[in-house]
Amino acid sequence: MARLNLWRWAVLALAGLYFLVPLAASVIFTVDVPGRGVTLDAYSEIVSTDGFASSLLLSLELAAATIAVVLLLMVPAMVALRLGAPRLRPVVEVVCSLPLVVPPIAFVAGISTVLKWGPEHLSRTPLFQTFVALQNPDFPFVLVLAYVVMALPFVHRALDAGLRAVDVRTLVEAARSCGAGWPQALVRVVLPNLRGALLNASFLTLALVLGEFTVAQLLGFQPFAVWIYSVGGSQAQLSVAVSVLSLLVTWALLLTLAVLGGRSRTATASADRG
Repeated sequence: MARLNLWRWAVLALAGLYFLVPLAASVIFTVDVPGRGVTLDAYSEIVSTDGFASSLLLSLELAAATIAVVLLLMVPAMVALRLGAPRLRPVVEVVCSLPLVVPPIAFVAGISTVLKWGPEHLSRTPLFQTFVALQNPDFPFVLVLAYVVMALPFVHRALDAGLRAVDVRTLVEAARSCGAGWPQALVRVVLPNLRGALLNASFLTLALVLGEFTVAQLLGFQPFAVWIYSVGGSQAQLSVAVSVLSLLVTWALLLTLAVLGGRSRTATASADRG
C-alpha cells in the first residue's frame, strides 16, 4: 500500500510539472522584459488592444448560441432515448463520437465546399439569402453549426453520465401521474436533476468554442482564438499574456463549475433525506 501511494504521488507530481512548467515559463516570458526588469505592461495592454473586445465578445456569443442549440438538441433526444428506445443507445453513441474521428481540417474542407457550392447553384432561390446569412461576419452562424457538431461527443458523455445517475423513468411517470405534460415533466422534473450534467456539458462546450482555431481560421472569421494567433505575429508577449489569462479564466470557470455542481448534489441529497 505504501508503494502504491508513492507511485500515485510520483505520477501526480509529474503531471503537475508537465502542466505547471510551461505555464510558469509563459508567465515569466510575459513579465520579464530585457532592460526593464519585471513589468505587467503586457497584461495592462490587453484590454486596450485593437480587436480584443470584439473578438472575445464574438466568441462568447458563439459559445452561448452553441450551448443553447446543442442542449436543445441533445437533452430531449437523450431523455427520449432512455425512456423509449434504449436499444438505439449504441447507435447514437457512435454517431455522436464521429466528430472525434473526422479531422477538423477535413471537416472544415467539407463546410467550405458546401458554402461555395450553395451561392453558385442557389443564386435564384430563396436559399441564397440563407447561405449569405450563415456567413455574416458580425455573427457567423455557420460556426455555431460547426461547433455543435464538434461538441456532440462531450455533451453526449456528460448527459449520459447524468442520466445514468437518475431514475428518469420513475420521475417522468410520477410527474405524468400528477397531471404534468411531457414538456412540463421534462422542464420541471428531469432538468433540475440534471443540473450537474448540464453544467458539465455547458462548460465543455464553452471551453471548446473559446479555444477552437482551425475551423474559424480556415473559414475566414476572427473569434478570440484566431485573434490571439494574429496578435502573436507582431506582439509575442501580448499574445502569450492573453493565452495565460484565458487559461486562468478557464480554470476559474472549472472551479466555479465544481462548486456549483457540489452544491447542487448536496441540495439534492438533503431534499432526498427530507
